[in-house]
Amino acid sequence: MAQADYYAVLGVERDATQEQIKKAYRRLARQLHPDVNPDEEERFKEVTKAYEVLSDPQKRELHDLGADPFSTGGGFGSGFGFSDIMDAFFGGTATRGPRTRQRRGRDALIRLEVDLSEVTFGAARDIQVDTAVACTTCGGEGTATGTSLRTCEICRGRGEVQQVTRSFLGQVMTARPCAACQGFGTVIPHPCADCGGDGRVRTRRTLKIKVPPGVDTGTRIQLSGEGEAGPGGGPAGDLFVEVVETPHDVFRREGDDLHATVRVPMTAAALGTSLRIDTLDGEQSLELRAGAQAGHTMTLPGLGVAHLRSAGRGDLHVHVDVQTPTRLDPEQEELLRKLAALRGEDGPDVGTVTGQRPTFFSRLRDAFNER
Repeated sequence: MAQADYYAVLGVERDATQEQIKKAYRRLARQLHPDVNPDEEERFKEVTKAYEVLSDPQKRELHDLGADPFSTGGGFGSGFGFSDIMDAFFGGTATRGPRTRQRRGRDALIRLEVDLSEVTFGAARDIQVDTAVACTTCGGEGTATGTSLRTCEICRGRGEVQQVTRSFLGQVMTARPCAACQGFGTVIPHPCADCGGDGRVRTRRTLKIKVPPGVDTGTRIQLSGEGEAGPGGGPAGDLFVEVVETPHDVFRREGDDLHATVRVPMTAAALGTSLRIDTLDGEQSLELRAGAQAGHTMTLPGLGVAHLRSAGRGDLHVHVDVQTPTRLDPEQEELLRKLAALRGEDGPDVGTVTGQRPTFFSRLRDAFNER
């Protein structure tokens, strides 16, 4: 019987490259596979056989010479297996060989509460972390003292077992991870008593961390290699410390600026006064000008929070809150009425309707009218 032209079967030229042959086979295999097109089962076998021949340099040479490519004793399964079919459909190759026991550990996350002074000037803190660390008894190997890993007797160190089955395609070889060694190729005959063979144990550690100036709630500080230790003595992951800023009793933070409110009596606001306020940098003096209105703001440059990614600091804004007395003795009330008369503010309708916020004296008038 005349030998089939496998180049024609795949629809490629005789000088086609291996990549062109593989690409042609993938395309035809997707179209003709029995699960997709049951009526083309025979043609699928023919295409698969053509790919087996042309993908093998020795068989391809025999085919080009007109000889039987299977005459050397090779069967259908000798150079073509399940991984080739998987490669045709999914474009990948099967992974071979044992997998390593060493794997990178997971990253860890903890939260650290810091106060306003620490985020302003930076701080050094001790933190306690509960993570997995390498077992010191076995050095991360997972084996008991005086013992070692042993080659798996089932897969003989390959990490996988192979099985040959017959199907309509011929002999198909499949490979799967070895169940005895979980694909590692080795077993632990005598596990370490402290870590149970995992190569790591959990413990509490104390670490020193530097909190840089300018951090805010949600900022994460990364400590490389301080996370969970990896199984089998693998490298540790990273530790991320998430900053949580606690509220301050006096100052309110907005970005890198700080805000505070100072309450002054109405007489001090009207006459002006000197103020002393405690800041994060110590006591500071402020001059409140005469006639200051409620809501008046005084700014102290550079007394806010440090900028995280640049030099300098934000500002401190001090807001004035004028306090109007709610209780007056007769003498105080008489003095204020005289003041109102002198200023022409003792008559009706002294106020003016406006879209602006109330002034100090209009608030003072309202307080008298409420009595």
